[in-house]
Amino acid sequence: MDKLLKRSAYCGTLRKENIGQTVTVDGWVAKKRNLGGLIFADIRDRSGLVQVVFGDGTPADIIEKANGLRSEYTVGVTGVVRERESKNPELETGDIEILASGLSIYAEADTPPIYIKDDDNVAGELRLKYRYLDLRKPIMQKTLAFRSKMYHVIRNFYYENGFIEVETPVLAKPTPEGARDYLVPSRVNPGKFYALPQSPQQFKQLLMVGGTDRYVQIAKCYRDEDLRADRQPEFTQIDLEMSFVDQDDIIDVQEHFLQDLFKKMLDVDIQLPLPRLTWDEAMNRYGSDKPDLRFGFELVDIADVVKDCEFKVFTDALADGGKVMGININGASEKFSRKDVDKMTESIKAYGAKGLVWIRKEEGEIRSSVGKFFDQDALAKICDKFEAKNGDLILIVSGKKEVVWASLGFLRRDLAGKLGLLDPKQFKLLWVVDFPMFEWSDEENRYMAMHHPFTSPKKEDIHYLESGELEKVYADAYDIVINGYEAGGGSIRIHDSALQQKIFEVLQLTEEDIRNRFGFFIDAFKYGAPPHGGLAFGLDRLCMLLLGTDDIRQVIAFPKNQNAQCVMSDAPTTVDAKQLDELSIDVKKGE
Repeated sequence: MDKLLKRSAYCGTLRKENIGQTVTVDGWVAKKRNLGGLIFADIRDRSGLVQVVFGDGTPADIIEKANGLRSEYTVGVTGVVRERESKNPELETGDIEILASGLSIYAEADTPPIYIKDDDNVAGELRLKYRYLDLRKPIMQKTLAFRSKMYHVIRNFYYENGFIEVETPVLAKPTPEGARDYLVPSRVNPGKFYALPQSPQQFKQLLMVGGTDRYVQIAKCYRDEDLRADRQPEFTQIDLEMSFVDQDDIIDVQEHFLQDLFKKMLDVDIQLPLPRLTWDEAMNRYGSDKPDLRFGFELVDIADVVKDCEFKVFTDALADGGKVMGININGASEKFSRKDVDKMTESIKAYGAKGLVWIRKEEGEIRSSVGKFFDQDALAKICDKFEAKNGDLILIVSGKKEVVWASLGFLRRDLAGKLGLLDPKQFKLLWVVDFPMFEWSDEENRYMAMHHPFTSPKKEDIHYLESGELEKVYADAYDIVINGYEAGGGSIRIHDSALQQKIFEVLQLTEEDIRNRFGFFIDAFKYGAPPHGGLAFGLDRLCMLLLGTDDIRQVIAFPKNQNAQCVMSDAPTTVDAKQLDELSIDVKKGE
């Protein structure tokens, strides 16, 4: 290896004011061009790239060495900064270049299996396999630096607001409620397992019992669940808890945190207070508990207009306690063909919908897929309900309310995307509050906690626990929603032992279940727990939203693929029999 040339400047930081200075840069060869008497090489590091010239004024042995340079060689270059004759306005260092007087080749490189440039158009799986090369791209280096700055802003804000950062255990007790745990076998306690934390929930509440008062942690969490573009099996969250507070206190602090974050990261001003919608409002207006407010297309209930119509699909849905609702896609009648609507109909079957009714309002006529059941006057009344104008396309779904909400919620955002209405540089934030406390699980054949069993019901709804009307119980729970994504969520916690016991009973947990799962936690509340609550932001998802990407993998240095695999390191993988024996584990062989 050639001798190390001690760096005096990063490649991307050199400007006109550096002309005449002798500098040393280290990095990788992004590109080399040999023009006979002159050799040009672009040298790249995390800050950007700079053009280096090997020519008049460069020692002959250095020119000879430069002849052997290839892409991705790791090098150091010393030389004088000078003004470029042919400037590159698209490059931050485009006004200058370095006339080389020294060159060290630290490492040669094979031809990379992927292009090291932002617009490489390489398959995602290949990028993940060679992630260490993918990370050399300017966009990835900027992303990592952006994320690092986020950590700095986050910690500064919470420190300045009286929060104490505490690390909670990573090896914890399994709590099979919610998503699946990642289990870790114990060698010294054969047959027993730790779980990697899905969140530090119990520990942060115990910190409140312990008098910490305001806790924060940038915490690694793990959930063994099916993956999506905005979900990973291991993720990072900004976890916090506060004592002697109510919902408004927590929301106020978090709004100011978000205002600070957007200003310092993007120079975007967030106006406070943020709007709030109850869960019921969000579902009825947008078909989603994480509504995207960057566009309209709100859901409209047309039960009062069609309750006596001749179209049995509508009347049967209403008779069964369901809903008939629709959205008006303004000005879209000519933008979506009958074939497009057929595709929409197929797409919502995934949400349980059996069909999709369309109405097109046009000059002098209203056309519909159910025109034979409605005359023009009846269709006009429906159009009036949607405040439809000429050129609008109305889409209607009927059935169980959950099916109607989910179908129209999907269509609403999907069509907004197709119409180019999802501007990643526009930010719409809101709180969704007052979630249902419980949701019915067909798989478990019982009510489950919508969030977790430590969430407090709203005081005015506690009496429904006694009457068994669990569907009427709402929780002091709240989510922060940004551009159609849940960016964080939390709740006021139960601090009364008797109420906690009642919630466990409602969830049909036996005394043995309670002791096995939560015994240490319940015991702590016997000794005086403060009223408390908290919230957790998904840091990866926040970073994704701020950077305007829709793939969370692009803001994580070493993410997993859709099968929860690291294709670069080949994890997860098999282990040898000796390791399994030490852990007292037998592996069931696949057929």
